[in-house]
Amino acid sequence: MMQLVRDGRDLRVDFFRGIALFCIFLDHIPHDTLARFTVRNLALNDATEIFILLAGFAAALVYGRKMDRAGPLSASADMLKRAWTLYIAHIFLFVLFAAQVALAAIWFARPQYISGVGIDHLVAKPLSAIIEAVPLLYQPAYLNVLPLYVAIMGGIAPLLFMLRFPRALLVLSFALYAGARIYGWNLPTHSGHGWYFNPFTWQLLFVLGMLFSRYGKPDLPVLATDAVAVVLLLIGFAILLTTWIEPSLAKHIPPLLKPFVSNIDKTGLHPYRLASILSLAWLASRHVRAEGRFLSSRLARVFVLIGQYGLPTYCASILLSYAGRIVMDTDDGWAMQIVVNLAGLAALLGVAAIAAWYRVKDAKPSVS
Repeated sequence: MMQLVRDGRDLRVDFFRGIALFCIFLDHIPHDTLARFTVRNLALNDATEIFILLAGFAAALVYGRKMDRAGPLSASADMLKRAWTLYIAHIFLFVLFAAQVALAAIWFARPQYISGVGIDHLVAKPLSAIIEAVPLLYQPAYLNVLPLYVAIMGGIAPLLFMLRFPRALLVLSFALYAGARIYGWNLPTHSGHGWYFNPFTWQLLFVLGMLFSRYGKPDLPVLATDAVAVVLLLIGFAILLTTWIEPSLAKHIPPLLKPFVSNIDKTGLHPYRLASILSLAWLASRHVRAEGRFLSSRLARVFVLIGQYGLPTYCASILLSYAGRIVMDTDDGWAMQIVVNLAGLAALLGVAAIAAWYRVKDAKPSVS
């Protein structure tokens, strides 16, 4: 496994992406005690924000360098090609996930599995659902992140040249974010409610990741910014505590503050969620050293390897998490939780190791 990890890059990006992918696996399993300690229960953001921010960071590394070498047209074409790969992966995952849910509903005689993740639309109107799935108008639960990724990558690709004009790109991105939040712009869905993750707002996080990757952290007072980040995270945890973890504490919130606490939406990437992930990113970049010994440890390398192959491990995490849910619906005791969590982590590592093995194999010169 140690030999399969790709060096020569900032392993912090891979490590935190691997952590985010494992959190995605855990967060989709009801009754999993370990999920109480994932990011979404400690800060006012979750693994999705980490995933999208780091996706932007990685995109700038890959396509920004390509733009410098071959020009913006070639780099944009490669970015669109990657968006197409993500789209194909989503359609493939859609088919596998629908089959998995249907099999579980039939095998265990639990029709609630169908309605619980939105597959009932596929059952009731299969032809319409298939047609709507192709342009991403139909997105069952569990399957919202890849469409968001596809829309952002595809939308930014023609504008990749603007990475050379960071201020203009940031102003344009923020204007789209603000407009979407103020006027309710969103892409359509078959239900008429709009995408669960609004690409017009979430693109700002992706763009920020690209700008951090290419130009580094903003030049801010270090200690003061550390303090502000910690305060924001503590306030976010207090909001979580009174609205999600222990709702009975909500009665202690002053009436004037209740509208601000109760309307922190995920769909539109509420400004406080944005502030929370940026605070985490600032503290992580400041206090986790790229050359630190921890990232060379065997435990860290597990998540580094998972993070280096984000697409196959993300797809696997969705299927594995629903399998874990099915298993724990029959037995959610401590022993079964340990088995499910360890098996899930081992499976994600296995998927990443296979992907890495193929990369190494294909990179070797063939012998005729």
